[in-house]
Amino acid sequence: MTRLLRNALLTLLVVIALLWLLASQLSWQPEPRESLAVSCRASTAALVPGQVLKVMTWNVQYLAGKRYVFWYDQGRGDDTRPTPEDLAFNLDEVARVIRAEQPDIVLLQELDNNAKASGYQDQLALLRERLVDIYPCAVQAYDWKADFVPDWHIFGSVGRSLATLSRYPIKQAERLQLPVDASNAWQRLLQPQQAIVASYLPLRDGGQLAVLNTRLATFEAGSDIQRQQVQQVTRLLDKLESQGTPWLIGGDFNLLPLGQYRRLPAELRGQYGADSDLHLLWDKYPMIPSNAEASGADRAAWLTHYPNDRNLQGPDRTLDYLFHSPKLQRLGAQVIQQDTLEISDHLPVTARLLLPAQP
Repeated sequence: MTRLLRNALLTLLVVIALLWLLASQLSWQPEPRESLAVSCRASTAALVPGQVLKVMTWNVQYLAGKRYVFWYDQGRGDDTRPTPEDLAFNLDEVARVIRAEQPDIVLLQELDNNAKASGYQDQLALLRERLVDIYPCAVQAYDWKADFVPDWHIFGSVGRSLATLSRYPIKQAERLQLPVDASNAWQRLLQPQQAIVASYLPLRDGGQLAVLNTRLATFEAGSDIQRQQVQQVTRLLDKLESQGTPWLIGGDFNLLPLGQYRRLPAELRGQYGADSDLHLLWDKYPMIPSNAEASGADRAAWLTHYPNDRNLQGPDRTLDYLFHSPKLQRLGAQVIQQDTLEISDHLPVTARLLLPAQP
């Protein structure tokens, strides 16, 4: 019996070692800073100091749409992946909205590339086919990548990315890794590796505009990872500001504005901290929507998140924002709620910003 137990324990240890080795081979280990390839299919004129720039940020939920409640959603459904028909329909819908709004720069989160959940599509390539006449330049980087995720809900590859489309030339771009909780190979397989895609657009006067795109981690009780990520974003923006570089950043920050925590039903507050770490940014830099907009009398117009939950009938919180350097002047902004509620669990945020003129 002792020998049988010893052999069983030895077999178990071998299996664990093999699984750990497999996780090490399959898990993705990005560098803190990586140069990204910029794809520009046509030459265009550079940005001009003093011009108006329209920007959109949108988490497109890998084109899955709103007909599902997935296993990871607030509604805790049984769905694991959308149909090819729904993916095709939502691809066309995202392209329709972008074409109708005509932003100069589009910041997209949760675009898939070679992921089992979306039929191994290259969703950026598919979108560019529909929009290349408007956006000749694009850059993309993963924030979750694995050849095989052993979670039975996934049980296949993951490839989720951030992508930036631009009407204007992108001189260079880089992926900047944010702090993550994934401290070992097994965790790296199961969790995203949040990052910033930083694109640098030349200005005609020889300067440049830094355009940043991100999606931050979701809240986890007992973890300070959101705070660490916001602190790193703040340090980056502070550096750009000290260098005199105009900048803007947009994305899904997964953090509430001032005042919205108490407006959530008590059973949903566990998804967020009572004190939003986003204050590290709004205390220093202009935020769109502002706290006054997102929590004021017209707050319904600034809600950006419509969780997949059959108990909800519409958006109920704000998680998506644009921040910009004080050197840029806000001329107008809105959340596009008309004809977008069934495309993604997030709504697009747009803003018109005036670039600083030449001194």
